[in-house]
Amino acid sequence: MANRHRGEIDADLDGKPYTLCLTLGALAGLETAFGDEDMLALATRFEAGRISARDCQRIIGAGLRGAGFDVSDQAVAAMRVEGGAAGYVDIVARLLQATFGAKPGEGEQASGEGDSTGPFPGTR
Repeated sequence: MANRHRGEIDADLDGKPYTLCLTLGALAGLETAFGDEDMLALATRFEAGRISARDCQRIIGAGLRGAGFDVSDQAVAAMRVEGGAAGYVDIVARLLQATFGAKPGEGEQASGEGDSTGPFPGTR
């Protein structure tokens, strides 16, 4: 089960439960993959709310690797999620919110989902 205090989320990929986490190493890998110089540039990239399929693939892969799974981006590309494209975007939005958004307990709704304003898709 995911620990929101550590920036983790739960997601089902290919019908299997996974925990995802963007560790510092995973974020460094994303900076390299996207050609960004720092985390602020990375955050600014997602602030616009435009996420490509390749972005989803890289972010989900980084989150899986950050949580300790040995999964390549190519393997992520073949994975299926409930809801299709919207399901992938939901995973990415929740992962980015858990990583960069409000700390757990700050602005959370009764459902446990964050309700804070954030610079990432799927956040308010």
